[in-house]
Amino acid sequence: MTDTSLVLVANAGDGSISTFRFSDGALDRIAVTEGVTGCSTFVHDPASDLVFAAVKGAGDGQPAGILTLQLERTTGALEPRTRLDLPDGGMNYLALTRDGTALLGASYGGGYGIIAPVADGVVGEPISRVELPNLHSVLPSSDGRFAYFVSLGADLVAQYEIADDLRLVPLEPATVSAPAGSGPRHLVLSPAQDAVYVLTEFSGEVLDFARDGETGVLELRSTATAYDVSKGLGHSVFGADPLEHHYIWGADLHLGAGGRSLWASERTESTLGMLGVNDDGTVAAAERFTTTEQQPRGFAVSPDGAHLVAAGEKSTTVSLYAVEGDRLELLQRAETGRGANWVRFV
Repeated sequence: MTDTSLVLVANAGDGSISTFRFSDGALDRIAVTEGVTGCSTFVHDPASDLVFAAVKGAGDGQPAGILTLQLERTTGALEPRTRLDLPDGGMNYLALTRDGTALLGASYGGGYGIIAPVADGVVGEPISRVELPNLHSVLPSSDGRFAYFVSLGADLVAQYEIADDLRLVPLEPATVSAPAGSGPRHLVLSPAQDAVYVLTEFSGEVLDFARDGETGVLELRSTATAYDVSKGLGHSVFGADPLEHHYIWGADLHLGAGGRSLWASERTESTLGMLGVNDDGTVAAAERFTTTEQQPRGFAVSPDGAHLVAAGEKSTTVSLYAVEGDRLELLQRAETGRGANWVRFV
């Protein structure tokens, strides 16, 4: 790969974001931006090179918030511009929609989700709010008409129409159930927008939901195993320490090239595995696994699907891999920071 791009990595333990230049199959850290306290999610707007980062309060009594930063692509620096305070709890997932004019957010600790307008890089007060226990992620459809919030605490996906004024209007039905006790966590939409795939934290599965492109409604179609069954991991339960009990601890999910594969991470055994996507949109279980950075909460696949960068919450490095089918070839490990947990190619 000869094209040059950037990779951003959030280091929650250090309150920083590392910027790497990615060129010719190698990472070079060119900047570290401080002052993003506890950042565990961010989203990038390619049209404006703005980065919207969820941060914790910097001190006692200070609220969490969403910080808008301007990315300078030459130096990799991120310059703070504006901040929206979130007194009811910080975001665990952010997503842009409507060509960057609206921002969706999901708060795990606060148990609420939002959609807020974005104008000239400024995130306004939320227009609409939903409340569900332990919301862990949210994504819009590519046309900006619908939004899907994943509730780990209630084992469901909530589905909404996004009205012209950014109100979130529940669909009929308003929610679609995941298997009881599965702990749905992160989601992706297929390139054709005809399926939504959800990784579960407690059962380590990918849930395959067929999606009606006109109504936006989801229907659970199939499931497939996303963790290494040879490791003897037990089914996790809410509130349990997965490391103490050697339980499944599913984390992140991303599409591979062309949407014909899905990559998933599992934190107890620190593995990455690839699930195949069949012609009918259903998913085939992962069969090969790569041990990666310790406790891989976040990773990212390059836009062409040829490379993968993984971070670990208990590591200070990221690993760069070449993707060869369902195999990962380690190319490089690079220093990033403590508590690395979110990775994006930008």
